[in-house]
Amino acid sequence: MDNIGWSAPLAIFAIFVALVGLVVLFMFARYFKLWLRGFVSRARIGPFALIGMSLRKVNPQVVTETKIMAVQAGLTDITTNAIEAHYLAGGNIRRVVQALIAAHRARIELNWDTAAAIDLAGRNVLEAVQTSVDPKVIDCPDPRRTGRTTLDGVAKDGIQLKARARVTVRTNLAQLVGGATEETVIARVGEGIVSAIGSCASHKDVLANPTLIAKAVLDKGLDSQTAYEIVSIDIADISVGDNLGARLMADQAEADMRIARAKAEERRANAVAKEQEMQALTKENQAAVVMSEAEIPKALAEAYRMGTLRAHNAPNGVPHEVGPTGLPAPGVER
Repeated sequence: MDNIGWSAPLAIFAIFVALVGLVVLFMFARYFKLWLRGFVSRARIGPFALIGMSLRKVNPQVVTETKIMAVQAGLTDITTNAIEAHYLAGGNIRRVVQALIAAHRARIELNWDTAAAIDLAGRNVLEAVQTSVDPKVIDCPDPRRTGRTTLDGVAKDGIQLKARARVTVRTNLAQLVGGATEETVIARVGEGIVSAIGSCASHKDVLANPTLIAKAVLDKGLDSQTAYEIVSIDIADISVGDNLGARLMADQAEADMRIARAKAEERRANAVAKEQEMQALTKENQAAVVMSEAEIPKALAEAYRMGTLRAHNAPNGVPHEVGPTGLPAPGVER
């Protein structure tokens, strides 16, 4: 009876162990070739690590191939766990390892943590390393982005100059995360060129020596806090534009003439208004005179009625009537 009681649990345990062994054997058989590739290339990825990757939904083949590529390139300090963690974070492990290999070959200081951070930040770390090794040329301005083909500046003598520059830059890996992008470099260089042209006393100085512009722009350190380092600035083309100084002076003269015309028109309107006012005042005075003359007959009539009119002998002996004011009556000669 005791043997029967122990035989049932042992049988169940044996079946369980057999099932687990079959699963492990199946998984090992599935990843045997992959493990063998890693073992031969000294990637040091065990069969249970491959099984664990599949359980964690990590592609074992991609991780193994990436680790083999790193080991064969001499990057033995990159661990499998770091590659797997970057894969789970959504990074491109193959591109990161390729960037590290390129940096290692070019003797550029770049470690796994920095490269992974650049990749997770959305930057192409492989392109950044390639740009560090082989600098690229940026057109300033870039017609594809701004729609403009030249940078227009005005010298102190009023002559407009149209310039086009080519900026050679290489990636600054130390500031790639958080540094300003290529658009910022183009904007700063364009601003520097326009400012350099404006600081020249004559446009002839710029035409005679275009390197004055490049030197002035380079001295400003426009690549500060950017993901790029400016290697050189070359003036590809420069031409003379409009005489903006003369145009502005002509526009100012036209504006002054309009202001003078407006002031003259204002003075004319004031004169016309004053003339109308004086005419009205004249009419008013004439009306007062007429009203005063109209009072004379009334005064004479009142004098006749009151009997205050009397005659006086004039110096010539002819008598005449005197009004109430002592003046001769109307119609009487002195």
